[in-house]
Amino acid sequence: MSIEKHLAQRANHQCELCSSNEHLIPLALEYSPDTTANCAILLCKFCHDQIQGEVELDMNHWRCLNESMWSQTPAVQVMAYRMLGRLSSETWAQDSMDMMYLEDDVKQWAEAGMIINDEPTLDVNGVILKAGDSVTIIKDLDVKGAGFTAKRGTPVRNIGLSDNPLHIEGRVNGQRIVIIAAYTKKN
Repeated sequence: MSIEKHLAQRANHQCELCSSNEHLIPLALEYSPDTTANCAILLCKFCHDQIQGEVELDMNHWRCLNESMWSQTPAVQVMAYRMLGRLSSETWAQDSMDMMYLEDDVKQWAEAGMIINDEPTLDVNGVILKAGDSVTIIKDLDVKGAGFTAKRGTPVRNIGLSDNPLHIEGRVNGQRIVIIAAYTKKN
């Protein structure tokens, strides 16, 4: 049986993350222990394009991970874990990631495919920032494209780290923005 047929049968012809049944595409996961169907998942085009970075992440769409993270299929668990990690600046995603349990070998596989910065992200005082920390903005910042200024003293809770160790992500005025870490102070 081909990998695509095996995935379609295992997934009941639905996306293994959001349960859509339109435009299904198999995806082999990076850092997989082998090349069998056990190390691949079946995705709808919408999930696939967001995972591959071809389109901007739709935060509300990924709430489907609250269900798919409980899958008994290790490959689905790995992708759910990786996506929750990418969305860690969202409170619901961080909460889900905290609840998620993975066997040691599955967690190792999941973490192998996640972005890990060798260089720490530091606040204005040189304190290392981690995903989920709370910070305070220390100077007024014009938010490009959003039409507002993030005022000095604004708290930003449950921050997320970005690919660039000089930046963090967080919600200000209900919008998710990128903030220069040096313009923040850890609470």
